[in-house]
Amino acid sequence: MAVVAIYSVKGGVGKTTFAANLAWCAAMQSSRRTLLWDLDAAGGASFLLGVDPKKKKRATSVISKDIDPAKLIRHTDYPRLDLLPADESLRALDVQLAEIGKKNRIAKLTADLMKDYDRLILDCPPVLNELSSQIVRAADLIVVPIPPSPLSARALDIVREEVSAEGKKAPPIMPVFSMVDRRRTLHRDSILDQKKWPVIPSASAIEQCATHLAPVGAFAPRSPAARAFKALWTDIERKLAKG
Repeated sequence: MAVVAIYSVKGGVGKTTFAANLAWCAAMQSSRRTLLWDLDAAGGASFLLGVDPKKKKRATSVISKDIDPAKLIRHTDYPRLDLLPADESLRALDVQLAEIGKKNRIAKLTADLMKDYDRLILDCPPVLNELSSQIVRAADLIVVPIPPSPLSARALDIVREEVSAEGKKAPPIMPVFSMVDRRRTLHRDSILDQKKWPVIPSASAIEQCATHLAPVGAFAPRSPAARAFKALWTDIERKLAKG
């Protein structure tokens, strides 16, 4: 059992696309019982999996333990893949966590959820606050999407500082190049500088996830983008196995 957080302090790096596609790979490629927990108020992961959130704004009720998460979990069109959807109530999640005063609330909730799942994927908002600190404490691995750019590199440094603050309990970080266009010199040079980092290309198939309301592996399984996500998930599984 493992919790994988898809996290960056910078928005627009492909985080939600990573979360939806990796959750699909966990369920379909590795045959894991997988839950994707959407913690971003924008609800992008729910959208990409074709799940319409219920109108009632109850996502924060899970955090306060006023409702059993099982009542909000939705099945998707894919075997072994479920979704705990987001809604706009999560906009105040950081304030809610501060009011609760429990530093490990997210970790305890993930532990409870993992009783029914093998893999829990967290789609995290691009924040640096109490929520991100709790996500770090809950995760077994943090995947950080990084488009090849100086601003993204700076965002990775910030994530590393936040994670290292947990000391010996800090989870490992896996940086992954996202939105890579090998025709661009900056992108090619960045990949050469970090040859061990996995690479997810900039591809029309990935953009079409929002059109098809499905992970790329579901509608374009032979595409380079689908193969890249599958390879990334294999790397993640290997890293989790090593502990």
